[in-house]
Formats: sequence, C-alpha cells, structure tokens
Amino acid sequence: MDTVRWIITAAPEIFLLLAIAIGTLLGRIRLRGFAIGTTACILIVSVLIGQLGTFTFPSLLRVILFSLFVFTIGYRSGPEFFASLSMRTLAQVAMALVLGGTGLAIVLAFAFSFQLDPGTASGIAAGALTQSSVIGTASGALAQLGLPSDVLKQQEANIAAGYAVTYVLGYIVTLLFVPFVAPKLMRVDLKTEARKLEAELSGGEAPSTENFAYRKFQARAYLVSTAAGRTVKSLEEELGSRTVVERIVRQGLDVEPHLDTTLEAGDNIVITGRTAAIVAARPIIGAEIDADEIIKAIPGNVVEVLVDNRQLHGRSIKDVAERVGGNARGVFLRALTRMGREVPLSPDTRVYVGDVMTLVGSTRNIERAAAKVGQILRAGDRTDVAFLATGIAVGLLAGLVSVKIGSVALTLGGGGGALIAGLVCGWLRSRRPTMGALPPAAQQILSDLGLGGFIAAIGLGNGAAAWAAIQAHGMLLVGMGLVITLVPLIVATLFARYVLRMNPVVTCGALAGAMTVDAAVTGACEVAESQTPVLGVAVPYAVGNVVLTVLGPIIVAATYTG
Repeated sequence: MDTVRWIITAAPEIFLLLAIAIGTLLGRIRLRGFAIGTTACILIVSVLIGQLGTFTFPSLLRVILFSLFVFTIGYRSGPEFFASLSMRTLAQVAMALVLGGTGLAIVLAFAFSFQLDPGTASGIAAGALTQSSVIGTASGALAQLGLPSDVLKQQEANIAAGYAVTYVLGYIVTLLFVPFVAPKLMRVDLKTEARKLEAELSGGEAPSTENFAYRKFQARAYLVSTAAGRTVKSLEEELGSRTVVERIVRQGLDVEPHLDTTLEAGDNIVITGRTAAIVAARPIIGAEIDADEIIKAIPGNVVEVLVDNRQLHGRSIKDVAERVGGNARGVFLRALTRMGREVPLSPDTRVYVGDVMTLVGSTRNIERAAAKVGQILRAGDRTDVAFLATGIAVGLLAGLVSVKIGSVALTLGGGGGALIAGLVCGWLRSRRPTMGALPPAAQQILSDLGLGGFIAAIGLGNGAAAWAAIQAHGMLLVGMGLVITLVPLIVATLFARYVLRMNPVVTCGALAGAMTVDAAVTGACEVAESQTPVLGVAVPYAVGNVVLTVLGPIIVAATYTG
C-alpha cells in the first residue's frame, strides 16, 4: 500500500487514465442488450479507486476537460438548436422544454422539502435526468460562490454521490419507459402506429422494405438511332425515374447535354440512373455499346452531405427536391441519417438541419446539388484548432459574467459559457463551411475524453466523501431519483399527446431525444419494428442538451442559503 500511496502522490494522472480505461471497458459490456454506459462506469470505478488514498488534481485540468466536452456538445447541436426555433418544429421544442421544466420543478421541490444542499440537488438532477453535463455546470457555479475549500470539496462529493446513485436508475427507467410505458399512456400500439405513419409518409400505402431500399446507380452508353430528332428533355421524361443524359459525343466531340439539345443519329450518349430504368432504355434510344472510355469520363460518386440550409429545416424530401429544383437533376438520395441512425425514406419524410444525406450520382451533379443543401463531409478535413481554442476561450470569458439575484450571483460558469460558445460556433460552421472544421471523429474523441477525464477527476478527488454520502443517504436518493425521472417523462408524454397532438411514434423518439438517451430510441425502433421513431429525435435532443445542461447553475442559485 505504501507503493500505491507514493504513486498517488507522485503521479495521480496514472489512476485517472486507468479509471477512464476500466470504466470505458465496463461500460461496453451488455447484458441481454443492456449496458450501464461509459460515464456511470467511469464514475463508479473512480469513486472505488478513490478509497485508496487522497487524490489531488489541479482545477485547471478539470476546467479544460469539461470545457472540451461541453463545447463539443454545443458544436454538434448548434445547427439543429438554432434551426429548431421555427414554427415547423415548435411542438417538439415545447415538449423538450416541458420535460426539462418539470424536472427542475421536482428537483427544487425535493431540495426545499428535505433541505438538500446544492451539491446533492445538482447530483440527483444530473443522474435522474441523465444529463452528465449538469455535474460540470453545477461544479462551476459552486466554485463561483467563494466557499471554503473543505466545504467546496464536500459539495463536489455530494454531486458525485447523487449522480452515481441516480444515473443508472434514470437510464434504465428511460430505456423502459419510452418503448413500453409511453405507448400505454397514449393508449396506442406502437407497432400499429408505426405502420400507419409509414403508410402516411408513402402516400397512403404501407411500404414494403423494397420501397425503401436503394436501387443501384449505373451509367451505360448507347448509340442513338430510335431517339434521333428528340430533345434531351423529351428522352429523359420518357425514361422516367429521374434518368439523366450525362454525356453526348458527336463525331468525336463533346456536345453539352442541355435539356433542349436535339439528339442526332450516330450520337454516342451516356445515361445514368437506377438500373431498372436504364436497362429498359434500349428500345427507346438504340443499341447499347461498349464505350468504357466515355463512361469513365463521368466519375460516379457516393457522397455524404450535412444539411445546414435552414430553409430546408422541417420540410419533406419532396419539398426539398422542389426547392433544389434543376440542381437535383441526376442526383439520387441513397440514405438519410439522423443522430447516427438511418431514417425511413419517403416523399413526406421530414429533413432537419444536422441530418446527413447520402447522395449518389456523378461528381459534378452531386456538387451542384450539395451547394443548395449543405456541405459535403470530406474525410480529409482537419480540425481547426485555432477556431476551437478561440471559441472555448470566449465561452469561458462569458462564463465569468454573473447576475445578482438577491444575495446569490447567478452565473453560467465556465461550462455554461463553453456550451453557448459551442452552439454559436457550430452554427457559424454551418453558415460558413470553410471555417471551424471539427470532423465527427474529432468531436467524438473530444467528447469522450473530456467527459471521461472530468468525471474520473471528480470521482477520484472526492471518492471517500462520496462513498460516505452514498452509504448515508443512498435509499433516499434512489427514491427521489425515481420520481425525478418518471414524472417529467409522464408529463411530457401526456402533454405531447393531448395538448400538442403529436404523432405517438414521433413522441417516443422525442422523449428519448429530450432525455438524451440514445438507447431508448433503439428500443422504440425495435418495439415498433420500424425506424420511424428516429423522426422525432433530432430537435428535442438539441434542445434537451442545452436546457438540461443549464439546470446546474439554476439549482445551485436556488438552493444555496449562504
């Protein structure tokens, strides 16, 4: 033990990294499809390791780690958050606000009834509402109060204790509530409602799996004979399925394929589109020819495009195609992904800022269409470190601003400031794609390492006190956490169903999004045997991340008695 204590004193960062590693590995373990989650496992592991001795980490380390995490959350949610401030998504925003507001009211009611200190109240809010970022914003707010170091340390230990006891319960309850309890409260069968929604989206007929499947995009060359004397527009209209004449070679020279270009006998033309349409083109155009050299000159491509055009937010795919107009000629939508999950495709499927479209077609056509939709995601993008560092610095500066409410200074703190900075920077990036690159892989590593390191530092530094608090008040915290999780979910479900008149399938996705529990979306999709619950995730997820995160300073200000 003397050796262990010496290592703790000389290099506590070793145990911090070990806590992250062990907690991450444990968080990946699934029992019958259920996993506790990385964040909770890291905290539990770090609290247990914290029993070995006294760990001391500089506050600067925790500030930087948490700022990286919360800035990334804001950056990721920024485009969706600002785009959600529109009439088309107002119902989903309202539902997320009701859920967060109800949670805050219950936390404060318990705090006043049981005389909870700010740390404990913030901890159970972070855990029961499954929003880990509350830990950081509450800690930042407590640090602004000028408390003695021993009092501040105990408050942080209470945050860790409240979170450790209530998070796993809140996660499990949300995971079960969304697919099983919410439909019963709304008096619907989720599977049946999903089929109805699919039918509605596809124009009244229940779509088969084949209708949503991607049909292979191809290019073939033909020698014009039958189609001689016809215009490109006339030919494309007869071929249908949005087939496009990509290239015309006449006597060895290229002719620009405008819609009013007239085809001549002997022209070699290349058409692109879905396989079934271009295979049936032979009797309409003429004989198919082996002309690899002219086909290769038209590079086909599959490109992911991030939707950031706010004018397209909340519109159907049909509306988007009409708005893009002629720029969509020769471009096909292969998939639509939202929060990492594929969304069912139909003409009436809604598109939101932050969605990723997978487009198929020739390179020049895709680039033309992408310019009207958003920005092409390129694997070679490098993180704009200057933009990232400046954004976080400005956010931390904004976090120093405080407003006096009675004797308490209400402030966002460094975490809240970094969140707001992330939202703005993410929005700026969507408006000006040439600045502020932070690729998805970089976002994930910053988020995981930032939150994991911060949580581990909290658990290690306050392990003994947190364990004592859990032993003393564990069951009380469990009971309060259960109520804080369940009641907002019930209120939000009934509000969405009977006041907002939201579709029940979309409501299930919105509940999971507002609680920021990704696994609950998967559960709803499995019960519904459909991907339609994903349609309600994006906007509540963005709003929930912001609303729940800022609860930390509010709870501290409301419960601090001086």
